[in-house]
Amino acid sequence: MWNRIQQKLSSHSFRNKVIITSVICLVIPAIITLFITSYLTKDAMKEQAMSNANRELKLAGEYVNKFFEDMLYAVNYVQLDSEISSILKKNAKNDKQLIDQEEEYESYLENRKVSMLIENITLLGEKSYVTILLKNGEHYTNYPVSDYNPKKLFEEPWFKDLDRVFGYESIWIGSQPTVFKSEQATNPYQISVARPLRDANLKIYGYVVVTIMEEKVKQAFESLPGKEEMMLVDSSYKILSHINNEKIGTTFTYKDEVQKPGSTNIIETSDENYLYASHPISYTGWTLVSVNPYKQAIFKINSIFHKVFIGQFISFVIFFLLLTYVLQTMTKPLVHLGKVATTVQKGDLNVRSNIQSKDEIGQLSNSFDQMLDRINEMIREITETQDRKRKAELSMLQAQINPHFLFNVLNSIRMKVMRKGDYESAEMISSLSKLLRMTIDKDKGIITFKEEIDIVTDYVQLMNMRQREKVEFEVNVTDAAYLEVIPRFILQPIIENSIIHGLNQSAGKIKLEAFVRKNDFYIMIEDNGVGMDEATLTNFEKRLTNNSELVHVQNKSGFSSIGIANVFERMCMTFGNAFQMEVRSEKGKGTKITMSVFKGRLKS
Repeated sequence: MWNRIQQKLSSHSFRNKVIITSVICLVIPAIITLFITSYLTKDAMKEQAMSNANRELKLAGEYVNKFFEDMLYAVNYVQLDSEISSILKKNAKNDKQLIDQEEEYESYLENRKVSMLIENITLLGEKSYVTILLKNGEHYTNYPVSDYNPKKLFEEPWFKDLDRVFGYESIWIGSQPTVFKSEQATNPYQISVARPLRDANLKIYGYVVVTIMEEKVKQAFESLPGKEEMMLVDSSYKILSHINNEKIGTTFTYKDEVQKPGSTNIIETSDENYLYASHPISYTGWTLVSVNPYKQAIFKINSIFHKVFIGQFISFVIFFLLLTYVLQTMTKPLVHLGKVATTVQKGDLNVRSNIQSKDEIGQLSNSFDQMLDRINEMIREITETQDRKRKAELSMLQAQINPHFLFNVLNSIRMKVMRKGDYESAEMISSLSKLLRMTIDKDKGIITFKEEIDIVTDYVQLMNMRQREKVEFEVNVTDAAYLEVIPRFILQPIIENSIIHGLNQSAGKIKLEAFVRKNDFYIMIEDNGVGMDEATLTNFEKRLTNNSELVHVQNKSGFSSIGIANVFERMCMTFGNAFQMEVRSEKGKGTKITMSVFKGRLKS
């Protein structure tokens, strides 16, 4: 995969590679971050939605609990108040037909006192209907009998269950059709709590029933800010209270889903998922439940996430455009440098990038411009070197003694001289012939050091025959040095300079030494002539590097008239920086010239 990406990137420019790489390095982390955020936010949204649902259920539960606590308070008050209990127990035993007028009046006062107490215990809370029904049919209510006859309670199906209730236990009667005529038009359902009244022997002497309208419970659902569907259900998930009266008495739609083992708070259906929450109601065994479409439950949180996502996306686009602009600005010098390189490739070496920045690109541009300057300088140097080489070869060619005619004539003279017995003159003519033969052979630009020694030996013999005083020529060369190759006529100009200027054509000694040490080639030529003072030596060293010496040499009277400067120039052209020449001289003590070729510096 990485190789495939590299192949695709290789066809693009450097700027595009940088931009694409930057985009990849930004987009991939951004996508991963958004994915992780979405994944984590999904759970967070679910938890937050559950938290919101539970909070709203808790608020509704507190509101509903308040109703039921008031109802239970009324029941407990009737059961626990000693005065009411004594009156009720007494009236449950009395027979109204047997009491006299005085007892009837006393009974009236007691009954009035009970009615007043019933009225008082229901004043503080929500409106509720309290019914105290004795075994003998006598009853006490806070509502008129014309509204509802309490004796009808004996006919209710749940009434028989009161005989199995003891102590402070109560029976909670879920939503039933309202029995009070004054409420039936506006409140179709009612909710009640009932408890038997027992004496010390646990015998039932009466019953107390407290009733409120289901509409009061429904108000708790309507007052909440959420839009979820909230309801009150009993232990069998029968709906006791709902905003929609038609659903009261029916079974909770998702009963099976919430009762499954391991069920979660998400109800999954074929159409839509719903968020389910529940809150138990104290004392009753009932439960407040809420059902809300999951998308609606997380709508606000999801909306915030979408806004954050859009904000991040806009920020990313702005940052991407800014990054692209910055990268284009930063890589613009590189693009310009690439165009300059293309122009140079086409052969224009005078173009320059002229990038003035001080960063790495500026340094690269400066190095590139300097390289072009150096190339132009090297081309100029090579051109000048070739020109000098051509002039040197021309000068050397002019110095050669041609043609073959002269060589043949000399050879004929030598034979005649030998026939007359003048062997010394014949030898002199033979040495001269060898020198002439070397000058005629143009193909031998590079010869072995052995051949160069032979040339310079013949040259010294010729010079000794010309002079009255002979020069002693001592040669000390190793076998390895004989095999080295050098340009021809390298030693002759130096020997000539020693005989004519160093020894002033008088008797003297010239010593030639050559050897190879650590693969480096050394040549030393030393005479015991007049030498040079410091000023003359300095002037001589300057002439070595003066190009004019190639043609206008110091001495014209010698055999080759090439000069030491010519030797230095040709050795430099042959060996380059590997060649060095050193001149040492002292007035009255002679001159020593050392030539060295350091082969380790030679370019392969």
